[in-house]
Amino acid sequence: MDINIIYHAQKMHDLTSQLKKDGRSIGFVPTMGALHAGHVSLIEKAKAENDIVVCSIFVNPTQFNDPKDLENYPRMPEMDIALLKSAGADIVFLPTPSEIYPNGPQLLAISLGFMEETMEGAFRPGHFRGVATVVNRLFEIVQPANSYFGEKDFQQLAIIRKVVVLLNHTTNIVGCPTLREPDGLAMSSRNMLLTTEQRKAAPLIYKAMEMAKEFIPHHSPAAVIELVKRYIQKSSYLSVQYFELVNPDTLEDISNWEEGQPVQGCIAVLTEGPRLIDNIRYE
Repeated sequence: MDINIIYHAQKMHDLTSQLKKDGRSIGFVPTMGALHAGHVSLIEKAKAENDIVVCSIFVNPTQFNDPKDLENYPRMPEMDIALLKSAGADIVFLPTPSEIYPNGPQLLAISLGFMEETMEGAFRPGHFRGVATVVNRLFEIVQPANSYFGEKDFQQLAIIRKVVVLLNHTTNIVGCPTLREPDGLAMSSRNMLLTTEQRKAAPLIYKAMEMAKEFIPHHSPAAVIELVKRYIQKSSYLSVQYFELVNPDTLEDISNWEEGQPVQGCIAVLTEGPRLIDNIRYE
């Protein structure tokens, strides 16, 4: 079966409206392209749980602080479409910025509070407002029953859940586990920009976060953070920008352990090339 490629927002909206009238459930996987096995796992989950799977490919200008980062973001639509076809997606939505933002890229007037100011938000001001803006617009166009996001971007996932509540979207947000390379590095479109030396060093990130499980029973949160940072920075190719232990729902810092409280470890690591993020759940 061939894949249906749609370039126009109105056509996409009309198609999904008709599918919904026909009683078909729509699973949606929004992406910025440069797809890999992690994205394929989202498509496969959406396929198993819905009648029709829509995947969007749109490099969203409103979530980039650095114009160079936007310019350098990998774009490979032909390869992406071939991958989506083999993964079983039914529809690819491939809009231009003017289709998503017909009146220009104006950010959504929404208050995300502390959640958009901590961790990624502290280093990328306005980033999550840009994410909220594009996700809101895509939900309006595609009208999905279920929307699938990787847990690798954990802060983004938590914020999207909040956006859905604040804006009364009816889509159900499904978080999907991070897919990893055999050496533990979280799959990411940015990994292809790593040099050979950086790529060899990068698995230290997940290894350190995993190792923290042994420290948690005997150390304070602050001490665990310090131990993880120190372990990663043994490599001259990696520098920890932040490692935070937070409440998975509110993203507030955890300063003391509480019995039964789930904890999310969230990290950003700088290389001389791409910036790498990852996370892990501690019980």
